[in-house]
Amino acid sequence: MNYAEAFCEVETELQTIKNTGKIATYIPELSHVDPRQFGAHLTTINKEHYSLGDSQTKFSIQSIFKVLALTLARGFDEDHLWNRVGVEPSGSPFNSLVQLEYEQGIPRNPLINAGAMVVCDVLLNHLPNPRQDFIKFVRGLAGDTDIDYCSRVATSERLTGHKNAAMINLIKSYGNITHDIDKVLDFYCDLCSIEMSCKQLAQAFLYLATDGVNPINGEMVISARKSKRINAIMQLCGFYDEAGEFAFKVGLPGKSGVGGGIVAVHPDKYSIAVWSPPLNAKGNSFMGMKFLELFTTRTESSIF
Repeated sequence: MNYAEAFCEVETELQTIKNTGKIATYIPELSHVDPRQFGAHLTTINKEHYSLGDSQTKFSIQSIFKVLALTLARGFDEDHLWNRVGVEPSGSPFNSLVQLEYEQGIPRNPLINAGAMVVCDVLLNHLPNPRQDFIKFVRGLAGDTDIDYCSRVATSERLTGHKNAAMINLIKSYGNITHDIDKVLDFYCDLCSIEMSCKQLAQAFLYLATDGVNPINGEMVISARKSKRINAIMQLCGFYDEAGEFAFKVGLPGKSGVGGGIVAVHPDKYSIAVWSPPLNAKGNSFMGMKFLELFTTRTESSIF
């Protein structure tokens, strides 16, 4: 497959599409990002790399971290984890309080805010030094030590995340959060603030294209069975209440973040990350969604 040629062709086609997305301003620190930036990077399981635009520029990965946190948590607490969080699509906004109350503090899946906070609570049980241990895990996946938190984004998110605070208090009231609420929220906001480039993200997610094996060092990150199930959760739940649209138009398991990033995986072939800050009405990158739709159509690389 000539991925370089496909990148060029899709880039040309994107220039005819008006970007109607808007930057996520409800996290003030994210509003300072230049909306004109665009990057993409594809890494194959054979360690071939294809880049486009601002693929080396770091950005706030936001909710994309939830897949990595779930991966780590599944290694610690798999059986009990699924008693605390479900695996069904939400069909509601990522910060819905109504659904959470209706389901008595059991989040619908681990890729919405409420579910990720429960996963963070699980990780706090098992990581001696949570901030250091988690970033070490991410650096290991990407094979790159130049990945870190952004304190400005974490602080900005913590100060304005009133709905997150409401959700975690609601979950706590049902006994599904075991640690101090502030400790879990601080950890959650730190993980949201991680900054990575498209290249680093594509590399970090490649284990989900290789049955759970990190191709950098050959180490098993998770079992093939767990890798398959995380891909399934991404396919069903990775784009909030737009997961069906992404599956319909792109046809890959993936995860988005309100920083404008999207990462997607084609098992046994590649992982790909795209970044364009302006978001559509559902909170997903407008141009990122368009790029991946055009790319998988042109390369005929949907999993369906």
